[in-house]
Amino acid sequence: MRMVFGTGRMAYWAASLTVIASIMGMGAHAQEQRWVQIEAQRDLDGALERAAQIDQQLGNVSGFRLPSDWYAISVGPFDSEADAFNVRRQLRAEGAIPADAFVSNGSDYLEQIFPTSGAVMTPAPTVPEEVAPPEAQEEQLTVLEPEPELTPEPEPEETLREAQAAERALDRDARADIQVALQWFGFYNLGIDAAFGPGTRRAMTAWQEDRGYEQTGVLTTRQRAELLESHQSELAALGMETWRDEEAGISIDLPLAMISFDRRETPFVHFEENDESGVQVLLISQSGTQATLFGLYEIMQTLEIVPLEGMRERQQNSFVLTGQNDDLRSHSFAQYRNGEVKGFTLIWTPERDGQMQRVLPMMESSFSTFSGSLPASAGQPSTVQRTALLSGLSVRRPEFSRSGFYIDATGTVLTSASAVANCGRITIDEAYNARVVARDEELGIAVLQPETPLVPMAFAQFHDRETPLGSEVTIAGFSFEDVMARPVLTFGRIEAMQGLNGETETMMLSAEIRQGDLGGPVFGTNGAVIGLLQGQPQDDARQLPSDVNFAVNAAVIQEFLRASNISSGTLRDDVIVGPEMLTRMAGDLTVLVSCWN
Repeated sequence: MRMVFGTGRMAYWAASLTVIASIMGMGAHAQEQRWVQIEAQRDLDGALERAAQIDQQLGNVSGFRLPSDWYAISVGPFDSEADAFNVRRQLRAEGAIPADAFVSNGSDYLEQIFPTSGAVMTPAPTVPEEVAPPEAQEEQLTVLEPEPELTPEPEPEETLREAQAAERALDRDARADIQVALQWFGFYNLGIDAAFGPGTRRAMTAWQEDRGYEQTGVLTTRQRAELLESHQSELAALGMETWRDEEAGISIDLPLAMISFDRRETPFVHFEENDESGVQVLLISQSGTQATLFGLYEIMQTLEIVPLEGMRERQQNSFVLTGQNDDLRSHSFAQYRNGEVKGFTLIWTPERDGQMQRVLPMMESSFSTFSGSLPASAGQPSTVQRTALLSGLSVRRPEFSRSGFYIDATGTVLTSASAVANCGRITIDEAYNARVVARDEELGIAVLQPETPLVPMAFAQFHDRETPLGSEVTIAGFSFEDVMARPVLTFGRIEAMQGLNGETETMMLSAEIRQGDLGGPVFGTNGAVIGLLQGQPQDDARQLPSDVNFAVNAAVIQEFLRASNISSGTLRDDVIVGPEMLTRMAGDLTVLVSCWN
């Protein structure tokens, strides 16, 4: 079969060859080209959407598949590395690209996925105007199909000697970058010193084993590029950027691809999750004292975002709270310095454990403070209502709460037996787990021991001598259970030194009390504790007046404590505590006892 071409057709193929030659020349030049890689996306649809958005803002955007099956979104190409760095510097200065955008030589860019149109199309050959001879018209014309491009064979991997030679050519920054990347993926846990010692060699070997490469302990040029590209891709996916909050007085690196600023409500700056990422952040900022820090420590443990299981560590001027359950994880840190309490909370869902193990150290190392804090709220955590402090956060609530009081310097608490009956978990001030170490059901009293020793600011001093009838008494208790963070004082007087049926272990009071007050201390006029509030006896057939209540007297309490080998103190007869001191002391030694199920 003959192939017939007219003059026009010959011209067309000549032009095509010229174009092909030109393209081949461009390909050789493209080996020197550079791109500014802005970010990487995990899935193709997301990459195409982001590339289109960035292209509208910046133009000249390209997208490529990476060996890790992520997708790079880049600006370029540029004819030289210097041009690429200049563009990167300018775009970063304008805030148009993230701080971790980097210059890539495109060595790991596979097929291009963006733009999806706009490629130069070769025009179809046209039939020449001259008329072919009749016999030629009867011939079947055959058109040459372009030969398919051959995929070049990948370059062979470097030998160990070649990899060692390439490694020796690395500068200090390049070596440090490799250690940082190995540390990011959990293979390296030593300091970043840019020295490839035994620890770094072990990390490289572990990375090679994880990726299925020969375990030489020396990364080839291609392996280094893969490691660093994977690291940059993860950083881009997290969007780690420095957030400087002038109102809160805090600077910290945050994963801003996963969260976005929502609102400020003292003492928190709220960052909510992006696209169901499962990640949230709170920045903590308020003016106050050490007591403010301690109050925040106690109340934050009642938040849903701080699961019950986890570490609780409070020091003199800082605290750390961690929590985890099947649905949630959190890490909180706060410190008191120069009249301000500042810190942060990172919250995430379990599927983000791996990423957050890398994000949390970056947040911790970057956290810094400067002058200024969020505007003061209605009061401090030790005095305001819980709702004023928590700024709309969900609060975990106990089944019920009663009162109790410290009886020694290690945090032992005396309370009513009914306050701890049938409880799966018992807490003191909703922050400290406690267990029952002694109980007397007939007297209706119980002793609690905190799981970790506490140092209360005050503890009860008993007075076991008989108090005159008609004497005024002060009752301290959490009348409204867990709604308020400080106890309420209720005033009354002694009506009788025995119960309705002559019980000598109790005394009858005239005082209006609430359920939350039960278990609280009853103070005499000298400031000593003369009893523990019991309330009214259970009697379905009779209803006593609301102001008739009873308390276990101090002499019986002390006898019970001695029999249980529990120490307690007695107020000297010559000591008188004034009303102002009594108010302060009652607030310091009275605690909230909560029952959880």
